[in-house]
Amino acid sequence: MSYTGRCACGSVTLSISGEPIGTRQCWCRQCQQIASGGPTHNAIFKAEDVTLNGDLASSVWPAASGNTLTFSFCPHCGSQIYAQSSARPHLKTVRFGALDEPHGLKPEVVIWTDDAPVWAVIDPALESWPQQPPAIPPANPA
Repeated sequence: MSYTGRCACGSVTLSISGEPIGTRQCWCRQCQQIASGGPTHNAIFKAEDVTLNGDLASSVWPAASGNTLTFSFCPHCGSQIYAQSSARPHLKTVRFGALDEPHGLKPEVVIWTDDAPVWAVIDPALESWPQQPPAIPPANPA
């Protein structure tokens, strides 16, 4: 399957040629700040499968995990497009909101639950991690 997407104003478009390696809901404090108080919802793809068109701006900061995070967004409308960790440069974490519907994706794992506010509703049926889960390993070369 493939996926397409865009920012809110349409200045940035994306196409993804592969399936996600995983999907996550993240409650880390930084994700709460960029998501206006809630979690981010993300699909993790091989970086090589993600093609972007249009200008992107980015912001870089150290995460609680100790990694450096780069968040890429549309400089015109501010829509979050994807994030990338210094620990996993082979992956791009694409925001569900940047994907065209119907994409059919939903969170499989909830991470950084220790940072979630007391009012957060976390699905008990999902695997959850109080902080950063183990890293997704690089894909094996064919």
